Amino acid sequence: MLFNSIIFLIFATLFFAFWQLTKSNVTFRLALLTLASFIFYGWWDWRFLFLIIFSGLIDYFAALAITSFPRYKRFLLVLSLLANIGTLSLFKYSGFIIENIDNFFGTTLSNQINSFFLITPVGISFYTFQSMSYTIDVYKGNLKPTKNVLQFFAYLSMFPQLVAGPIIRAREMLPQLIGLRNPSKEDKWEGFRLIVKGYFKKMVIADNLAPIVFSAFNSTAVSENSLFLWGGVIAFAFQIYCDFAGYSDIARGLARWMGYDFPDNFNHPYTATSIKDFWSRWHISLTTWFRDYVYIPLGGNQVSKIRGHINMWITMVISGLWHGAAWHYVVWGALHAFFLSVERILKWPKRQYKNEIIRFSAWFFVMLQVLVGWVFFRANSTQHALDILKGMFSFQGELLLGWGFSGTVFIFIMIIREVLIYTGIETKIKINGSWGALFEMLWYALMVAIIIFFRGNAGEFIYFQF
Repeated sequence: MLFNSIIFLIFATLFFAFWQLTKSNVTFRLALLTLASFIFYGWWDWRFLFLIIFSGLIDYFAALAITSFPRYKRFLLVLSLLANIGTLSLFKYSGFIIENIDNFFGTTLSNQINSFFLITPVGISFYTFQSMSYTIDVYKGNLKPTKNVLQFFAYLSMFPQLVAGPIIRAREMLPQLIGLRNPSKEDKWEGFRLIVKGYFKKMVIADNLAPIVFSAFNSTAVSENSLFLWGGVIAFAFQIYCDFAGYSDIARGLARWMGYDFPDNFNHPYTATSIKDFWSRWHISLTTWFRDYVYIPLGGNQVSKIRGHINMWITMVISGLWHGAAWHYVVWGALHAFFLSVERILKWPKRQYKNEIIRFSAWFFVMLQVLVGWVFFRANSTQHALDILKGMFSFQGELLLGWGFSGTVFIFIMIIREVLIYTGIETKIKINGSWGALFEMLWYALMVAIIIFFRGNAGEFIYFQF
């Protein structure tokens, strides 16, 4: 069920109508949220509902057992992690592993695997990580386990963020589910703003840029036209940003309508002046998850310099593999690890850019690195990515950008937006009083009109595949 579909609008209308009937009973509210979330997820393929239920029950009982039998808590944690990682590996990575075994040893194991296990369930990486973080936090003593199974499954399967994040920590969400949190007028208005901005990013910008990206990454006729390829990569940078950030905005807006707060998942990543700064702004919930549950347990930077670099490389490579079962995702993660290592050696993030020319140069260089990384992320394979990069840096071909008028407009809109953020002008533009409220209402009415009349062809959210 897609956020940008008619069926979801019907689903959301019915859900919030029933939600109003649960204002006085928290049990009914949790039951409604869990049931609606199961329907939402099962709409793709009801067979995979058992994965959420299985992961959830394993971690629910493991967390209770950890507090009841502290002597065996390490064993119980390992059991929980093996169950989650095993499930994730079976459904997301088994095909990738077997394919590489076949290629290396010349076997035909891929012909014998059941096709059911070659289907990657939507959102499995998100809810698996969410479930694991719950058990780990209980193990560390950072969270007391809930005895309310409805409360736990409402947290784990909450439909706004179930299939594409943001990844919500149990210690952030479970306290919000204890009592009755009814949204205020401010919550409803803020939720509306987030939802409109999210749909605008997805349906107007991302969906209109999608054909440009597809043309650049799938056409052989213009493979040697460097400007065309650069245009396609830049278009993809804005497409994936608006696609994913749009989903996160919609998820946060729906949560606000329910009275809940989700953390912000993006903070204008394309204004970053270092790769470290970029990762503090991009997919924040995943970045902090890997920091807290992979990087720091490995020792973080509280070890020797060489070991600190190794820890960072391990974390980034795993992050790349999390995004997809393919070598080009691994290369993407390793590439960012290399960029981060160089910055750490040069102590680049610690430098302050008081000079605007130096600051702009740093930003430009960072964006160049990010764009090169996006090539590996979007390409069909590592070799395909290398071919595209070769074409980009050949500086050959006609002066054919490939955006067209509409593409130019949408990219221009996003560039202007990021420039306003980058320069700090946006925070200074504010109209107070009744005129400000009127202007804001007209502004969002205009955005809704643009969404209706200038939306692109509806497509899946990119991060659904992860």
